[in-house]
Amino acid sequence: MAAVKFGGVAERVIAQMTRAQAVRLRSLAEEAYQPGQYARDLTFEEAERRISALRAEIALADSF
Repeated sequence: MAAVKFGGVAERVIAQMTRAQAVRLRSLAEEAYQPGQYARDLTFEEAERRISALRAEIALADSF
């Protein structure tokens, strides 16, 4: 993640979710019957966290 120096304080630049992440997240949310996990205004990092959590949940459900 990039950092910007302003007045001696480093602030992280918040990257928006990519189009590929949006498609993947929407698909996984539908597959897991959790459409609320998808939102258009997520950051890159939050989208990755939700994608990982949904993948883990789907893998757990498929193991039964």
